[in-house]
Amino acid sequence: MAETTTIGAINRALAEAMRGDERVIVLGEDVAEGGPFTATAGLAEEFGVSRVINTPISEAAITGVAIGAAQAGLRPVLEIMYVDFLTLALDQLANAAAKAHFMSGGQLTVPLVVRTQGGAGHRGAAQHSQSLESWLTHVPGLKVVMPSRAVDAAGLLASAIADSNPVVFVECKTLYFRKEQVPDELPAVPIGEAAVLREGRDVTIVALSRLVHDALGAAERLAAVSDLAACDDCNEPAIERMLVAELRRPADRTTEELRWESLVALGRLDGGLSNETLRLLGTLINSASATSYGERAMPASVTIAAM
Repeated sequence: MAETTTIGAINRALAEAMRGDERVIVLGEDVAEGGPFTATAGLAEEFGVSRVINTPISEAAITGVAIGAAQAGLRPVLEIMYVDFLTLALDQLANAAAKAHFMSGGQLTVPLVVRTQGGAGHRGAAQHSQSLESWLTHVPGLKVVMPSRAVDAAGLLASAIADSNPVVFVECKTLYFRKEQVPDELPAVPIGEAAVLREGRDVTIVALSRLVHDALGAAERLAAVSDLAACDDCNEPAIERMLVAELRRPADRTTEELRWESLVALGRLDGGLSNETLRLLGTLINSASATSYGERAMPASVTIAAM
């Protein structure tokens, strides 16, 4: 075992992927200098600037170049500094990368990874602190990954780079420098499988990214002060419909489900997942947000809706 941070695990996973496959390239703003959080530190020195490519400040251009490179046979990992800036690349990502395989009848693949980070709690102000992952989960053809631990960040990034389809890898900035013990050999973590981090029988707490650590802490407190002595903590590293199958095992044993996410109150992805879990499992679900909006139409205007 060795001590590292989430950002250190990401850096290590990138380096190992580039050593193992010369088709893997990294591109983005200031990536040759290590990027704003040192995720790409040392890569240009080892692999050269032909594989670690600094780009202009244009998210649409970065994404477009990466899509072309992926379709030409490379495996680009592009960095968008903040998830807020993905708004400038959504056309390329949602209408080109995500649709190419389907629209070509399976002839084209787009094996690219978009690394970005989001969430509040780092004093990044309004344009650097949003949680927009629920937008991306609505795009057919995209996989969205949100690791909560260093070992998951490394393992999921390796799986994302090996995937033949586009993956958006959303990192949490407040977890970057959290120190953790990780194995000397970092295991691959498959995309689309939830991890049960704490076994239990009474309550299933489902969380992702930073909130996994809060959920584990809550489970420990519940075990110490109440009769709810056994809580399942289910980590959602990949936000996909197939996650429902992974929830079947813990949800079959427990009667309550709580979801913790750092998202907006309306139109969030937990409502849809909770409704789907309820439909498939017939389990009583109490969402942590108190109300599930998965089946409710969103009014464009409260005033108009009231008329």
